[in-house]
Amino acid sequence: MKRSFKILFFLFLNSGVICSQSNDWSIFRGKSDLSGTSEWPLPSNPKLLWSMNSGSATKSSPVISDGLIYFGTDKGSLVACNTGGRLAWKTAAGDPIEAPPLVSDNNIIYSTSEGILYAANKKTGSIVWSYKTDNQIAGSANIWKSGNSSGIIVGSYDYYLHCINPSTGKMLWRVETENYINGTPAILNGKIVFGGCDGMLRVIDPLTGKQKDTIDIGVYIASSPALAGNMAYFGDYDGTKYCVNIATKKIVWKIQGGEESGSILGIPAIGNNSVVIGSEDKFLYCYNASDGKLEWKFRTNGKIDGSPVLASSKVLFTSMDGYIYILRLSDGKKIWSFNAGTPVSSSPAVVDGKFYILTEDGRLMAFGN
Repeated sequence: MKRSFKILFFLFLNSGVICSQSNDWSIFRGKSDLSGTSEWPLPSNPKLLWSMNSGSATKSSPVISDGLIYFGTDKGSLVACNTGGRLAWKTAAGDPIEAPPLVSDNNIIYSTSEGILYAANKKTGSIVWSYKTDNQIAGSANIWKSGNSSGIIVGSYDYYLHCINPSTGKMLWRVETENYINGTPAILNGKIVFGGCDGMLRVIDPLTGKQKDTIDIGVYIASSPALAGNMAYFGDYDGTKYCVNIATKKIVWKIQGGEESGSILGIPAIGNNSVVIGSEDKFLYCYNASDGKLEWKFRTNGKIDGSPVLASSKVLFTSMDGYIYILRLSDGKKIWSFNAGTPVSSSPAVVDGKFYILTEDGRLMAFGN
């Protein structure tokens, strides 16, 4: 009897660990630090469970909250469907929605190529508020929270980083830069970190909007940093990869792009002392996070514009060659691939032992065991 109780108690504890994992992927890259890691393991033998055609091309990536999956389309629609692939609602913004949306409490936050940020009720799609910048918004919004305070952060081609009240849609503050802000700002440990086409990596205090530090990289930063502790990992438009200590403002390591290097448009995934990042030169690279030593690289037949996800000991990513790949993190060996039949630049969403990916022709695909 005692032995049976111990077994049951052990199973209860372990089931509690599993149940404590979030069924949400409410932000692009899974977390505000943009590190691209999932608590859920990937399916051992992924199969296509369903595919839903949105009716439009898309460059967005899916996010998930409370059983609904959200993404934007090039025709200007925000689409919500359930985890069975059935349409819940669709709302028209009038202009392309390229950036992945963000879930903030009961709202879904999304932006258009015309520079308008919207908040809509995530259950119905009805507009709650809108906020206009003076140029295109290309990157996803992020959110910071500190006590009872919070703010939606988004960059714009109007050269400003904007902070908006999540409830009212009113501006809290904005920070001026010297060129376009193309990527998503990363947030960790009370710091907002982002790059831009002015070649600067900037560190901002979210409560005040004051610029704390700038680090001159000198080359366009078209994407976003991923954060781990005091380290920011990112690539630039020339194909060079960086690890920068934002506390000391020092470059810890730098992997120079070669003559045939492609631009880095995706965000690195960080985990197990590894940094995994794709390039337009068609390679996915894995570096040692501490010293930048190349651990392995994997070649596809297309540019890699999307951002990989790390789940336990595996790497999930997409390529413009039309394939979805799973590699072994330890050595970069291919475990699985799937031919989507069309270019893929989406960053995956991984929850509950399944993953969801958008193709550029507008199909949302769900994979699981």
